[in-house]
Formats: sequence, C-alpha cells, structure tokens
Amino acid sequence: MTTTTLAVLVPLLPFLGAVAGLLLGRTAPGFVRPLAVLPTLTALVLAALVAARQGGDTAVDAATELTPTGSVPIELALHIDGFAALVAVLVGLVASCVQIYSTGYLRDDPRYPSYAALVSLFTSAMLLVVYSGDLIVLLVGWEVMGICSYFLVGHYWETPEARAASLKAFLVTKLGDVPFLIGLFALATDAGSFRITRVLGAVASGSLDHPTLIALLLLAGVAGKSAQFPLHTWLPDAMAGPTPVSALIHAATMVAAGVYFVARLLPLFEASQAAMVVLAVMAAVTMAGSALAALAQDDIKRVLAYSTIGQLGYMSGALAVGDRGAAVFHLLSHGAFKALLFLAAGVIIHAAGTNSLAAMSRMRNLRDRIPDAYWTMTVALLALAAIPPFSGFFSKEAVLGVAEHVVTGHTEHAPAAAGWIVLVAGLLTAVLTAAYAMRLWLLAFRGRGAEAPDHGRQPLTMTVVLWVLAVPSLALGGFAFRLLPDWFDGRDLGPTLTTSVLGTGVALVGGIVTYAAWRHTTALTARVPLGAVAAHPEGDAAQVEAEAIATHKPAYGDIAYAPDPADPGRLLLGPLHRHAAAGFHLDALYRVLFVRPVQAGASLVRFLDREVVETYVRGAGALPRWLGTAVRRAQTGNVQTYVSALLAGTVVLAVAVVLVATGA
Repeated sequence: MTTTTLAVLVPLLPFLGAVAGLLLGRTAPGFVRPLAVLPTLTALVLAALVAARQGGDTAVDAATELTPTGSVPIELALHIDGFAALVAVLVGLVASCVQIYSTGYLRDDPRYPSYAALVSLFTSAMLLVVYSGDLIVLLVGWEVMGICSYFLVGHYWETPEARAASLKAFLVTKLGDVPFLIGLFALATDAGSFRITRVLGAVASGSLDHPTLIALLLLAGVAGKSAQFPLHTWLPDAMAGPTPVSALIHAATMVAAGVYFVARLLPLFEASQAAMVVLAVMAAVTMAGSALAALAQDDIKRVLAYSTIGQLGYMSGALAVGDRGAAVFHLLSHGAFKALLFLAAGVIIHAAGTNSLAAMSRMRNLRDRIPDAYWTMTVALLALAAIPPFSGFFSKEAVLGVAEHVVTGHTEHAPAAAGWIVLVAGLLTAVLTAAYAMRLWLLAFRGRGAEAPDHGRQPLTMTVVLWVLAVPSLALGGFAFRLLPDWFDGRDLGPTLTTSVLGTGVALVGGIVTYAAWRHTTALTARVPLGAVAAHPEGDAAQVEAEAIATHKPAYGDIAYAPDPADPGRLLLGPLHRHAAAGFHLDALYRVLFVRPVQAGASLVRFLDREVVETYVRGAGALPRWLGTAVRRAQTGNVQTYVSALLAGTVVLAVAVVLVATGA
C-alpha cells in the first residue's frame, strides 16, 4: 500500500467511524464503543506508518482536481512533510487516549453515542487540516472542527453554562473566520492557486501584491481558532463541556490548528515585517495575561484553560521569530502533557462525583485517594513548568533560544523587536507558569477544603491512559530535540546555556515563592477554626478568615462546606487578583463595545419593523378593509331591497343623463 493511500485512510477512518456510530448508536448500542475506539486507533497506527515512511525526507505530494472552476482550481491535495507527519501522530495518539478514557468517564451518559461520534468527526477534521495540501480543503476541516466544538462544549445542554459556552465558542471563532476566509481568497488571487506548494512558490518569487494585508487577515482567524489575544475569551468558558473534550481541544485539535497553519505558511508571514511584529505582540500579551489569569482561577479546568492559552502564546512567539521547528516542537510536547493534565483533572472530578466540584478551594485529601492522578499530574505539571529533564523544558527552551538568537543577531528571519518582545514575555511567563502550576498542585492535593464523598476507584481505562501519556511528558524532550531537526528545517533545537539558566532559574523562583506564600497563608488561617469559613459559604473565604483573625471571634459548629482559604494566588497578586480572576474584564469590555450595540441595533430594527413598517402596511390595508365592510353591509339578502336600490339607481342615472343632454 502506497504512502498516499495510507495518508488518505488516516482522516477517512475516523470519519467512517463517526458516521457508523451515529447510525448504529440507537439500534446497536453494543457497537458504539468499538466504533469509537478502533477506527481512531487504526488511524494512529497508519499515521505512524506514514511518518515512518516519510521519515523527514522530501514531502509527499499528491493531488486531483475536484471540479473545474474556470479560474483558481480547487484540488483534493496532500502535502505531508515532517511537520505534518508528526503532528498527525500526536492527533491520533491524543484522540485515541480520549476515546479510550471516555468509555469509562462517560460510561453512564445516555448521550455517549453522539458524543463518541462527534469526537471521531473532530479527529477526522483535524487530520484533514494536517494532511491537506489545498487551502480550501483545509478550510473544510477548519470549519468542521468549529461545528464539532459547538456540539461537544454544549454536551451538557441542560445547564445554562454549557449552552452559553458553546454559543460563545462558535461566535467568537466565527468572528475570526470571516477575515480568515477573505485572506484565503486574497492569497489565492495573488498566488493563482489554493495549493500550498504553489502559494509558497509565489511567496518565494515575490509575486504576492499584498503580503501584509493577507497575513493580518489570516492572523485574525488564527487568533480565534488558537485562542490568542484578543479572541481568546471563549476557551476558559468552554470548560463547561466534558473533561475529555477539553483534553482533545487543548492538546491536539482546534487550538493547535491555528499554530499549525501559521507554521505551514510561515514564509508568507515572514514576507511582512509588520505581520511578524503584530504576531510577536499578540503572543506576548497572550502569554503574560493568561498566566496572570491562571494564577487567580479557582476552577481547576479554567486554570488549565488559561495555561493552554499561554502555551499557545509560546508557540506563536516562536513563529514570530521565524522558527517553526521550535513552535511545532512545543506543540508536540505540550500536546502530551496538556492532555495528561486534563485527563488527570477528569479523574479528580470523577472522584468527587460531580463536575461542580472542580473548584480547587474545595479539595481535600486527594493524594491518597487517587494516587495515579497524583503522580501523573505531578509529572505533567513539572513539564508545564519547564523543569528539567521533563519534556516541557526542552521545547520551551527551544522557543526562548530562538528568540535569543534573533536578539543577538544570529538570525535575520525576524525583526529584532519581535525577538525582544518574545524573550522578555517568555521569561516573565515562565515565572508565572511555575507559580500557578505549584499553586494548582498544592490546592488540589494538599488542600484544606471539605472532603468529598469517596466514589470508589476509577475505571481502569481512565488510569491506564494517564500512565501512557506520562511517558512522552517525561521522556519526549530528552531525545526529541536531537531527532526533530532532521524532520523539520534542520535548525538546532537544543537548549542554549543562557536561556536554560534564566528560564529554569525564574521557574524555580516562581515555584519556591508560591510555596512560601502557601505556607504563610496556611499558618495564618490555621489559627482560626474553619467554621469561620463555613459560616459564609458563598462569600470571600480569605476575607472571612481575615475578619475572624482581626476580631478574634472564632466560629463553632459542624462544617458542611469549607473552601480552602490558604490560596497563595491572593497573596501573590494582591489587588490585581480580582481583575485577573475576571480575565481582566475583557468579556465586560466586549459586552459594552459589541454585544450591547448589536442588541441596541436589533431593538431599533424591531421597533422600526413593528411600529413604522407594519403601520404603513396596516394603513395600506385599512381603506380596502373599510370599503369591504361597507359593501358587505349592503349585502342584506333581501330581494326587495336590491330591486329598490336598482330602481333608485336607474332614476339617478336617468336624471343625470337628462341633465347632461340639457346642458349640451
């Protein structure tokens, strides 16, 4: 079987599994789980075979014209280089783990058949994006992922949070997709083709007339799909969906699509210095802002969501300094440890028995109850914090290293300003990342909240997946930075001394300071009985504790619910905490700038339609209606009345004729 045939089967198998799962979900429920797992696993095996055959050598290209268009042709094309081959393996691995994990996590969910089919369709769409060699076919996969995210985020549609989150995710990403679509057509017009290879050829020859405009339009779509500032606000709210869906979206699909798209068309963006600086600023603001927001969140999944936004900022930063190898390297390592983080969080939520107990301030004694999640999440958090020798250290240092090369003038692929922006923001984010990773670990596994009831051991399918993902989270980076240059552009991805020392040093400082703040707040709150917090379950726990300490008024009684007041995030952020917890009020700003004007415009249109247009319509119909009423009253049904009226009319007509004749 040829490499091209294998590559066609990789996205096709999950698609067929999705169709079969939807058709047989009710009539043959026993086939739902095999149809969810086996096609995705097979696609993973085939993707690995494609990668082994491609081997980082010359890209595999194949194309057939879908239909004659008369101008720019649309082709069903494959373009599989080293980037595409490895990213497809990541997508298949994470999707397979999510499907296996979901068989246990959603085993009692009545809507599991549709859920599993949508996950398979989601996987197929991302694989189509990865392998596609034509921008229109890529756009199809791009939009199918948006539809799948809408349904999967809204899986628990009974809750208003899920309904609002799914609608928000759809609308915000569509807001970016509109300029993205315009940019694609402008690019194809300039290049004369939608084929990626021909577009890159046109860029190399300098035949694009509007590279800056096209690059900025495309960046709008990337910002929406990959949750970059200012279109990132949908991703934290998307946590209302099932936790395995979050793992899939954050680790291998949807948000990775935008970064992958820029990596594939990076020469286009490099043709515009302005676009590279804009990308660098977008990445810097995304990195630092999301890390601050993560340090203030209480819901464990929202912490991980803001973490994903920040890590995607690192990838965008690597692209802004002209190194797609470092960006995709971090995409691969991040996919492994972020999937592990979300699935481990799912075990925590499963142990609590409800999705509403994801608040870290309410967690207690989880280390001994879920040891598998404890150890694997510890590995993933160390990788997230970029502590050597975990995988996140090597990939994050690759990003910081290329930024340093731009700053020191060792490369001319990007402006020096972009290098400075990415380097400074990357180091600042490294401090904050280690801080919120340490905070999450302390509150989740050493918290002092109310102990949730024990719901027994988790299904084996859930715990096995955690250990499978722990392997690349621990060991991927150690050898990947030596092997990946052969698959990518040949540039060195090894850590440099300066950024390694700086990055690791600031990460250790962030973790140690957070631990010290936690010890301080723990010692402070330990002097007051937790009943002081239980008396105000809906209030600000830290404020309640502070008031109790200040007034020396201990509370007594049983504790039904006691959030953990020992939150180091409050101490570290100080007055900034309230704003960071609200995502720096961007949603409120968008509500003022966009939502309310749209609602006001809709109200005005409604008023004009009902009070003006309908008034004229009703007025135009009033005269015929009145005439009809008069005529209807004349129809009495009495023959004598009709004869009398006829005679009267005849007399009137005769008189009128005589008068006219006399006058003549």
